[in-house]
Amino acid sequence: MAPTAASRRAVFRQIAQRSYVEWPAYNSTPIYDRNSLTGLQEDIHVVSEVWFAHAEHASVNQFVCSLPLAYFCFDPHDDYTGSTQYEMATLFRVFILKELYGWDHETALVEYLNRHPDICKQLGLGTTPDQSTLWRSWNNRFTANLRETVETAARTILIKARNSDVDVPRPPDRKRPRRSDDTEESDLDDLAVLEQAKKVTDHVSHIVYPVFSLDRGESYEIHENAFWSLQTYLGLRENLAANEGARSFIHETTRERTPLGHAHRDHIRDLSIPTIREMYRQAVCQLIDEVAETEKFFRAGIVAIDITEDAPFTGDRTGHEDEIIGTKEKTDEYAYQWATVQLVGNAVPLVLDARPVRRGESRKEIVKDLLDSAEDLVHVDNVLMDREFDSQHVLEMISQRGLSYVVPKRMQTSEKAQAKRLLRYDQDRYKTDRKLHLGKNEWHETTLIYRRKENSEHDDHRQYSVFISNQGGSFLTEYGYRWEIESGYRSIKRFMASTTSKNFVLRFFYFAFACLLYSIWRAVDLLVQVELTGEYEHSPIVTADNTLTLLKKETGIG
Repeated sequence: MAPTAASRRAVFRQIAQRSYVEWPAYNSTPIYDRNSLTGLQEDIHVVSEVWFAHAEHASVNQFVCSLPLAYFCFDPHDDYTGSTQYEMATLFRVFILKELYGWDHETALVEYLNRHPDICKQLGLGTTPDQSTLWRSWNNRFTANLRETVETAARTILIKARNSDVDVPRPPDRKRPRRSDDTEESDLDDLAVLEQAKKVTDHVSHIVYPVFSLDRGESYEIHENAFWSLQTYLGLRENLAANEGARSFIHETTRERTPLGHAHRDHIRDLSIPTIREMYRQAVCQLIDEVAETEKFFRAGIVAIDITEDAPFTGDRTGHEDEIIGTKEKTDEYAYQWATVQLVGNAVPLVLDARPVRRGESRKEIVKDLLDSAEDLVHVDNVLMDREFDSQHVLEMISQRGLSYVVPKRMQTSEKAQAKRLLRYDQDRYKTDRKLHLGKNEWHETTLIYRRKENSEHDDHRQYSVFISNQGGSFLTEYGYRWEIESGYRSIKRFMASTTSKNFVLRFFYFAFACLLYSIWRAVDLLVQVELTGEYEHSPIVTADNTLTLLKKETGIG
């Protein structure tokens, strides 16, 4: 929906009523004037935050077209001196649009503008610029500082839109947040980030790791923390197994005694899966209690449940057929599978719980187990799942808990037929109620939402995706948050120690401990961001490697 005069008025009235904000920024402090790019960035930050919170503002394109720029003076940032066809303010909007979509070349931008004459009109383009004009404007007309402002503005818009559940063309690029005060802003110094990370990591590790125990009794020579230190060290190196890692660790640790690889594995094998899970949940509870002390973490949110596979298993699985069960894509490969429930959306993406997946376990059983854990730790509002959880019994169980859900549906004959009809009538979106049979004359009432994919490679019914929701599609935009869990899995697997063992407990412990390292990293990053900037943005400023290195070197614990 395009913004209206009433919706614009509501936005700027709300900005004017904020006691701590003056807009435009050049009115707020003597260091800003109408030429100040820093002031312009500040204004885009202020306006975008309020703009996307309005119910009628659900498009980043419309924001770019509506962004007020009349007060800003572009002349000092224009390297051209002669007459030009396009105004600087117009080009500024055009290049923000290019940056929002992440296009590397002007050609993609020109093609997009040619396909969307309505956007061209709203941008104030009488004619669409050609590729060479745009290239010269960006490289020769815009100053380097103005080009950087475009990139910063686009990232701010993406973040503020996503925080308000507005669809964005791409995730924001990773970039350190800026401190906002009454002086010229500058990127946080790497040393400042690292120093703060040292303090926070030391504090967090002393809170989290004590809940892990090997239950070895009292007569032991090697401190238990040395085992967790070694396990974290294994996570620092890709494809590093326990034996090799234990030998290398001797030369890097300050401890006098460290476990050998076989002793390390033996102690872990003596644990049980329920014990590992209980220790994990206690550790995450400690993490949540710590981050909940900041105003940037809320004990409520959206969770995503998913299943991931370990590396394909190529050995003999005789006697382990119920544990090495195959792949989700139904190939001829076999693999261990692990299920997780993770916070997504605007929350810090902690893995709340993890569990193994065995042959014969129903998806309903897995989802119930993980939701029980999640709801013990946080207040869950909405559940996102992949299409493998497209089961009427799973959905009914979630609804009975009073939770909303969004799940993509596998297309059966009726859905394919409906998608073909939508394509015939050129409809982008369609919603219909559906009753799913539970058996014994019982039904689960839900809603099917058909949505056409942008820039689909298909020219038939496959242009459409079908989603199931018990909220009538009002939460459909949230499904985009699932990309975070896939991104999280990549990091988690990077933190896993390597092994060829078929021992199920050992395999699961390696995965669970990697989930814990990932969650510690994200919690440390949140605490560092809040301490240094007073804000939290999803793009980490503390690297995973820095966190793991600090856990090993600074604390002697992890």
